[in-house]
Amino acid sequence: MRNASPGRTGRPRSAAADAAILAATRDALVDLGWSKLTMGDVSARAGVAKTTLYRRWAGKNELVVDAVAELFDSLELPDRGSLEADIEDVVLQFAGLLRRPEARTALMAVVAESTRDEALRDRIRSAIVDRQKRLVVLGRERAQARGELPYEEDQAVAGHTTDLIFDVIAGTVVHRALVSSEPVDELWVGMFTTLLMHGLRGPA
Repeated sequence: MRNASPGRTGRPRSAAADAAILAATRDALVDLGWSKLTMGDVSARAGVAKTTLYRRWAGKNELVVDAVAELFDSLELPDRGSLEADIEDVVLQFAGLLRRPEARTALMAVVAESTRDEALRDRIRSAIVDRQKRLVVLGRERAQARGELPYEEDQAVAGHTTDLIFDVIAGTVVHRALVSSEPVDELWVGMFTTLLMHGLRGPA
């Protein structure tokens, strides 16, 4: 959870209050949808004053993005001994997260709204996309240490590769789960990972 900004006076932020507010935001989105959701709804559900919300978030956009980001921060990449197994594990975790009504509704809401709000797109990129690229970076570092992937000395190229891997995995799983509404089960994940691994290894 975020801490109080340096230099601010007053009592430090409560992690419990932040968690309650973000959970209330996700619940309100499921019940009301984006257009009907207000800061007042969230404050009532969380049992805090609206002034408490506005001390933490400038408005609904920022609040909802942080509510979504908190869900995605729960994703982990346990070391299962191979790049293929690591990918399968995190994809199944991601798919499980997207099956939760609060995650599905919140993500679709902020993405739809961001199509006409550049500031919201930037916040999604910094709070969700850039933070979750940590999983790709970690997975590649492990695979390189095992000798499964080559090292890239050019950091710019490595960054582009990280972006591409993230886009392929996240984009494919979101499309499968939320657009096509098809199951992301072990069979599909295995086939997807095989296809992805072939691309990661490059030409013979």
